[in-house]
Amino acid sequence: MRIKFRLFLFLLLIVPLSLVAQDITLTVKSKKQVRVGEQFQLIFELNAEGNNFQVPTIENAQIISGPMSSTSSNVQIVNGAVTRSFTQSYTYYLQASKEGEIKIGEAFATVQGKKIKSEPATIKVVAGNTQTQNNSNASGNASTTGINNDDLFFRAVVNKKNAFVGEQLTITYKLYTKVQVSSINVSKSSNFGGFWTKNLTDNSSNFVQTTEIINGEEYVVAEIQQYALFPQRSGKLTIDPMEIECTAVVRSQSSNNRRSYDPFESFFNDPFFNRNYTNVQKKLTANTIDIDVQQLPLANKPISFNGAVGQFDFRASIDQDNLKTNEAFTLVMTISGKGNIELVDFPSPNFPPDFEVYDPKITSNVKPSASGISGTKKAEYLVIPRVHGDFTIDSLVFSYFDPVDKKYKSTASNVFQIHVTKGTQSSDSDISYNANQEGIKYLGSDIHHIKTEKLALRKKQTVFFLSTPYFVTITVIVIIFFVVLFYYAKKMKLNKNQMLMHNKKATKIARKRLKNARQYLKQRQQNEFYIEMSQALWGYIVDKFSIARSDLSMDTVRKILFEKNMPEELINKFIATLENCEFARFAPGDTNKKMDDLYTQGIDVITKVEKRIK
Repeated sequence: MRIKFRLFLFLLLIVPLSLVAQDITLTVKSKKQVRVGEQFQLIFELNAEGNNFQVPTIENAQIISGPMSSTSSNVQIVNGAVTRSFTQSYTYYLQASKEGEIKIGEAFATVQGKKIKSEPATIKVVAGNTQTQNNSNASGNASTTGINNDDLFFRAVVNKKNAFVGEQLTITYKLYTKVQVSSINVSKSSNFGGFWTKNLTDNSSNFVQTTEIINGEEYVVAEIQQYALFPQRSGKLTIDPMEIECTAVVRSQSSNNRRSYDPFESFFNDPFFNRNYTNVQKKLTANTIDIDVQQLPLANKPISFNGAVGQFDFRASIDQDNLKTNEAFTLVMTISGKGNIELVDFPSPNFPPDFEVYDPKITSNVKPSASGISGTKKAEYLVIPRVHGDFTIDSLVFSYFDPVDKKYKSTASNVFQIHVTKGTQSSDSDISYNANQEGIKYLGSDIHHIKTEKLALRKKQTVFFLSTPYFVTITVIVIIFFVVLFYYAKKMKLNKNQMLMHNKKATKIARKRLKNARQYLKQRQQNEFYIEMSQALWGYIVDKFSIARSDLSMDTVRKILFEKNMPEELINKFIATLENCEFARFAPGDTNKKMDDLYTQGIDVITKVEKRIK
């Protein structure tokens, strides 16, 4: 027992000394030459226990997976001499992408507070013949980490590549796979410059899955995201590719080559139980798409056309046509159908001048689906006749462009006849109009009964004419006249300069939209918040700098702000805020924090631009 204890103490003293005495190195192990398309291992071996491994730079090779860490140790006692070896390995699986050299940079690891680095290395890549490449592909399906490009790829699909301005398109991002995928994350969203967009994907994490046959092979297809697009200008519009990162699960070579007669093999081959399965990180990029957008035809364009493109139905009605003065009726207009319904404007009713009309209440019920956007949009006018008589509201005409038939179409409502009788609250001296507002007739009594009793008359002590109050009154009237004249002249000048009017109102309108956005922020209504913030930022730029909506883009905003001598930092911040407004709703992370940050950014950039202009 005493001998064993002495041997144990001896090991405790000798083994650490042997470790201290040896040199600590980080070495690179790999093939010196590989072929194009060949998959191989790159191993970094550290002969001590370390941490904080820093990934090296790897050029001209695709990283299929890694680094994967493993350790091994060995203690030997020969003729009383004790030796111990310890190895910590970091393994990459690479694939040679083209002829030339694969350059491996320096890797770093920390051992007992000291930084250890490896030497740079190069691997020669030579061309492979057809037979070798076929064998490589065949073994790639069964290798530890091999995934062919045909096993897993990412595409963007649009329903059409030629469209009119305002016509609805749909773009769907699809992942095609023949292997098991355990996670999907969007790393870069597409830039839809020149389009008004609507996300058609629900907020759930479950992707719509189908199967498709491509070149005789069956694929599982997952729809990652889908958008409705509405081009806002003509010409060639390019949609940048979306990028995703996913984790694929593949079987190792030993698992595929092993023959087993175990009846439970299929059960234990599940990746959850079987270590012969490997997770492979893949970064996939969708294809770039070009859309040719045509301007709407000018021939046969109706005067009532206001930009509606799609297939629509228009209806207008009033809830009553026989009422009394000071009673209210409601005029309702409804547009339903498929297209850019959220961007559609209603016809403007022509009400009689003696009707009191309130601002319309506009509501939308939009239904996103796989085929695009459809739904209804309603406008309700509350109207109060203040005089009695017979009145007419002209027919309302709604026009739109049908991209299927490639022509303009119009729908007209009925003419509304309204009969208003004298109400109980009307005065005796009420005024009556006929349908043509002619023949005005005074309905009161203008001669009263002669008084017969004795009247008490007295002489007034003061005369108003040429008195002090008289001159004061005249002076006030003259001042009021010139004030009103100055205001009217200024207003007429502003009306002649619509660009100046928009410039003056830009800040006021932006402040109003930001106030609405704050309400949606408090209620955590995400979609409504992003729409209001987007309209506040884009609307401010359009009105403040008089930019045509057909020319509106990120590049235009940058150019205008640069011409206005805005600081580069402020320009970049404004552009970044616009981009965040477009993409924040689709990016991963805390939704509430993104909304709070975006609201703060929006107020900040508008305030700074406004101060620089002043």
